[in-house]
Amino acid sequence: MRQSSAVTGTRVRATRNARAVKPRATTRTSAGLNVDLRGKKAFVAGVADDNGFGWAISKALSEAGAEVILGTWVPALNIFETSYRRGKFDESRKLSDGSMMTFSKIYPMDAVFDTVDDVPEDIATNKRYAGNEKWTVTEVAKCVEEDFGKIDVLVHSLANGPEVAKPLLETSRKGYLAAISASSYSNVSMIQHFGPLMNKGGAAISLTYLASEQIIPGYGGGMSSAKAALESDTRVLAYEAGRKWGIRVNTISAGPLGSRAAKAIGFIDKMINYSLSNAPLKEKPLEAIEIGNTAAFLCSPLASGITGATIYVDNGLNAMGLAETAPEISG
Repeated sequence: MRQSSAVTGTRVRATRNARAVKPRATTRTSAGLNVDLRGKKAFVAGVADDNGFGWAISKALSEAGAEVILGTWVPALNIFETSYRRGKFDESRKLSDGSMMTFSKIYPMDAVFDTVDDVPEDIATNKRYAGNEKWTVTEVAKCVEEDFGKIDVLVHSLANGPEVAKPLLETSRKGYLAAISASSYSNVSMIQHFGPLMNKGGAAISLTYLASEQIIPGYGGGMSSAKAALESDTRVLAYEAGRKWGIRVNTISAGPLGSRAAKAIGFIDKMINYSLSNAPLKEKPLEAIEIGNTAAFLCSPLASGITGATIYVDNGLNAMGLAETAPEISG
């Protein structure tokens, strides 16, 4: 994010209502085959704290030399900025060369809404959105273009299922469609509106989960369907956006991580323990930065031939068909 714990610049309320932060100089290089993103600009949507995948991806992109721009969910923006200013993220911001991760700008964003006309009255007048403007997908894309011109990397680190704790049989139509809207169509919308801003050879990344193709009891509310849609859309968008703008589109299927967002599922600790016991890389904790490093690779020239792919970063859990810890097996 920046060299000190205070955010530089102020919110641009009258124009694009974003936070400007001094960018870090990008001088990192080393011998051998490098993930080199120096001179590249990345927009990362979905960072609201320092312990999720969005933060880890931002950090890996920064390590590779990219300039990182953020889009943060409007209701989470103030607490994110407050924590940032108070230095609560300083330890997490440290890069391998001793410098601090910086964000060139932080935009308020809600990817559930494409245009201001889509915003219902109860959201427009909600106090959690007060003092912010130009936060729909089309508005943020326009602001990014005005502020930065072309970008090279687009990261979708967003998901929400209001009824995720409910079994699919008990999920309402409203809850199901909300999960699809926030977790999968938001990626379509972002590529629709940011695609024209992307340089040829650029890359778009999203995050999915194994529940898209395997039964994960407890991961409900339509979220498994949303992740399946996200992966299908990744393949179609790889074709359409590849032909139209010359960009690549991939998704990363990440293993369970005890992030703030994952706590909403309610049994994330059990999922982590199950993975530790049953993944091929047994007893190896999955670190968020492993997903971040994979994203940086996929966004780099080293992955120039990879598009339309679902890349698993889960210690191999996706390959397992039978848990050896099951009583019927282990007994």
